[in-house]
Amino acid sequence: MAETQTLARPYAQAVFELAESNDALTEWSDALGALAAIVSNDDVAALMGNPEVDDTRLVDAIIEIARDDLNADAANLVRLLAENSRLSLAPAIAEQFEARRAAAENRVDVNVVSAAPLSDEQQADLVKSLEKRLARSVRLTYEQDESVIGGAVIRAGDLVIDGSLRAQLERMRQSLAH
Repeated sequence: MAETQTLARPYAQAVFELAESNDALTEWSDALGALAAIVSNDDVAALMGNPEVDDTRLVDAIIEIARDDLNADAANLVRLLAENSRLSLAPAIAEQFEARRAAAENRVDVNVVSAAPLSDEQQADLVKSLEKRLARSVRLTYEQDESVIGGAVIRAGDLVIDGSLRAQLERMRQSLAH
């Protein structure tokens, strides 16, 4: 995993610099997201590892599948990755690109998982509180998961706030075991 991240870093940095200089961060986010989704597909992954499949045909197929999301520069990235046997890095490149974009835009993506549904008002209040605490703009994604039992788990980059009843019960179990 660490090796994948290390190999993806220079590609992500170069793409970010290109996108930023061309004021095309959104377009590159779309392109990298599409490319990551395509190469993550099990059928495409099998083709990438197949020595009988010509790289040119594979690249052409990927570019054709993602044609609505890829501009000429993004298509060239696909060719470069294939040429260097690095197509499998696309998801890591996309992830690192998004992290750089969020930092440049002073934004953090926050995922909230709660047992009970959160109203729009509760979500807005949570965004306001997190923006104040993190001193950044917050883009919130929300999902409901009854296995949380109660409370919520908030993930913002490396920061995890686990206020779930499940976590509290686990801490109590560990405390009693010692």
